Amino acid sequence: MTATRPPSTPERDRARRSQGWVIGHAAGAPIVLAPSWLLAAVVLTLLFAPTVRARAEHLGALVYVVALAFVVLLFASVLVHELAHGLVARARGQQPQEFVLTLWGGHTSFGAGAPSAGTNALVAVVGPLANLVLCGVFLVLARALDDGGVVGLLLYSGAVANGFVGLFNLVPGLPLDGGRVLEAAVWGATGVRHRGTIVAAWAGRVVAVGVVAWALLLPLSRGLQPSLFNVVWAAVIGAFLWSGASQALRGARTQRTVDAITLATIGRRAVGVAHTDSLAHAGAVASAAGAAEVVVLAPDGRPAAYVDRQAAASVPPEAAGTTPVTATSIPLPVGAVVDGRLAGGPLVAAVGQASRLSPVVVATVDGRVVALVRTSDVVAALRS
Repeated sequence: MTATRPPSTPERDRARRSQGWVIGHAAGAPIVLAPSWLLAAVVLTLLFAPTVRARAEHLGALVYVVALAFVVLLFASVLVHELAHGLVARARGQQPQEFVLTLWGGHTSFGAGAPSAGTNALVAVVGPLANLVLCGVFLVLARALDDGGVVGLLLYSGAVANGFVGLFNLVPGLPLDGGRVLEAAVWGATGVRHRGTIVAAWAGRVVAVGVVAWALLLPLSRGLQPSLFNVVWAAVIGAFLWSGASQALRGARTQRTVDAITLATIGRRAVGVAHTDSLAHAGAVASAAGAAEVVVLAPDGRPAAYVDRQAAASVPPEAAGTTPVTATSIPLPVGAVVDGRLAGGPLVAAVGQASRLSPVVVATVDGRVVALVRTSDVVAALRS
């Protein structure tokens, strides 16, 4: 299963990095072993130990060592799954940030979403395919050995585990990889990414309910009592899937809001005036252009300040003709400018970058001032 995160600063990346031990690097990203993996290793070792004991009673306490070897083999297969995601993504221009092995297997985090529906589908599908290939390899080796011993048991178990992981992840519902493929299919067909995410997230919720229903209804349909163990595990897996699907659904709604953002929704129309102009002249220029804001230009044409409307309104009309526009202006730092032709995510990202310098930024098109953008207006638009 994969996860994506929005672009951020290196400082934020370090703050967001998953807790755990870095055990290596691949594709330019760390491989992190999360503390929850230790819990998974203990639980799976205890669950697999009886199977080993049934096949090799003479091992005694060593059955736990063999069971642990299976767990390590299983998580190595999960790592191959995640590395497949990351390596293909990097080859397609999508840089992975980290590979994490967790209680639930693992995930790969990216600094940005896939650039296209095709890349999204390809990156998603290679993980399960890697597991299915491993399933075939383990199965061939197990049949070649065919000694009925511990090694054969581990190989057959590795084949079954990889087969299950590969096929289950291909189920079309988020947060499973099959859900990413479904997301990409709808995205490619409609041209709207968040629409694909919404469809795949709802499919994931259906899968979550289906897992629990399967554990309950299948035994009942055969006249049997549902196994408490199976029901509990199904409930845990279903809760995990429901949570992941719901998170994807919230992300899709946020993305829909971001995609709808334009300069018209977050900016206020503005005009540029020379730094030598009077306040009265600046007001006349703005009125003629139907603009609500005035930006003061430096001698080189760079946006250098913007008029504080409250301060300007306090100047008596008879004094406006002799009051320089700079007298009621708030300076702007160099770089507090965004491209007025941007929209959606790129516009929000550009404003976020420029807002590090100033809470108010100027939008320009071909060097001409077109709007003034306040970060508070952007936040309000995102919250709406």
